[in-house]
Amino acid sequence: MNEERYILFDQYLQGEMTVEERNSFEKEVSENPEFAAEFITFKNVQVQLENKFGHEQEREAFIENLSDIADKHFNKDRPKVVLMRPWYYAAAASVAILFGLFFFDYNQNPSFNDYNHPGQAHFTERSNTNESLIQAEKTFNERKFKEAIPFLEAVLKENKTSEIQYYYGVSLLQTGQDKESEAVFNELKSGSSVYKEKALWNLALLKLKQKDYNGCKEILETISQDYEDYDEVQELLHALD
Repeated sequence: MNEERYILFDQYLQGEMTVEERNSFEKEVSENPEFAAEFITFKNVQVQLENKFGHEQEREAFIENLSDIADKHFNKDRPKVVLMRPWYYAAAASVAILFGLFFFDYNQNPSFNDYNHPGQAHFTERSNTNESLIQAEKTFNERKFKEAIPFLEAVLKENKTSEIQYYYGVSLLQTGQDKESEAVFNELKSGSSVYKEKALWNLALLKLKQKDYNGCKEILETISQDYEDYDEVQELLHALD
């Protein structure tokens, strides 16, 4: 990989490209496997950095040092660099540190917390009369998963839908009830609802949580490319290689 690609990746992720530049970038990703693999690696490292510098004050202090590091790693006198946007030096230095951290401090298997994103529930858009459903949505979205479970169970007794099953499984997973959540996701996986692929993703996360990396990879490889968050599937697969 080279510095110019680092900057290109950063520019894309920060939304600093024109429509034409973005289309060209995405075309390159779809047609160039090597380029796509490097981009996925870059995004993985970004996640690792965010986890390491999660607090805003720490992150700001980190960024303040980037220009000094850029002076050591990059030659500002090169004409090509002068033509780059003002954020080039900071971004280039950031990349140097990103990959330094990745290979020195993060050359290990990915963790469950890196990919654990429960999302939001929107049950009450279709019903505003079922109190259990209202409370299930409210507590789930407030990340009060333990409180959400009995409300979801009450709804399931009245009407067992794939949607409620899915959020029930997620709540169980978030509260450490791994066997119970696995049973829910396995049932969804065997069906044909729109939650089938989501269930597979969560089964993979469950294996990741248990540090069963081979099992996680095997499940990920069964997820369809049509899955809405397939880019995250690819990222995790790459991180497990």
